[in-house]
Amino acid sequence: MERRFFRLGIDVDVAGRWYLGEPTHLTGQELDDVWEFCHGRPVEVRERLRVPIDRPGKALDFDTAGVGQAPIANARVASVFREMAPNDVQLFPVEVQGQGETYYLVNVARTVRCIDDKASDEVQFYRAEDGRPERIGEYRSVIGLRIDKSKVGDARVFRPWGWPPPVIVDEGIKEALERTGLVGGRFDEV
Repeated sequence: MERRFFRLGIDVDVAGRWYLGEPTHLTGQELDDVWEFCHGRPVEVRERLRVPIDRPGKALDFDTAGVGQAPIANARVASVFREMAPNDVQLFPVEVQGQGETYYLVNVARTVRCIDDKASDEVQFYRAEDGRPERIGEYRSVIGLRIDKSKVGDARVFRPWGWPPPVIVDEGIKEALERTGLVGGRFDEV
């Protein structure tokens, strides 16, 4: 049976949902690199972080924080990642403003070169004339993302090489997250 994979995104249609701000140090000092949690590689976090709430509302089990879209999960959701994909993610405890329970920043620490250019609806690549020489050959845009499952190997949670915004999970992770009663996340097959 062929494995299935899904993009794990945020569900913006949750009525009255909160909106999280940029993760910071506990002191409120900004992080050196707000994008460090979206590159699909291991990172080092030396101290606990804090996530402010930009717009109060219903607390979610899964969300992303700030412009860097760092995935934030409650303990139930984080435990699925910890148990089912320990080699693919790093979990860093964070304090979410006004919440008594511990949340976790989920750093997807694995990247897989697997985007299926032909099966995706549209792909655009960075070129020399775009003025971003360090990104030449990477994806500038991917619409209707599809992956080549034969290239995924044993990864269960990953970001696609060259197009890091999506968090991709396999069907087993998806089903386990759904069993937690996940509020705030949505899945789109890729």
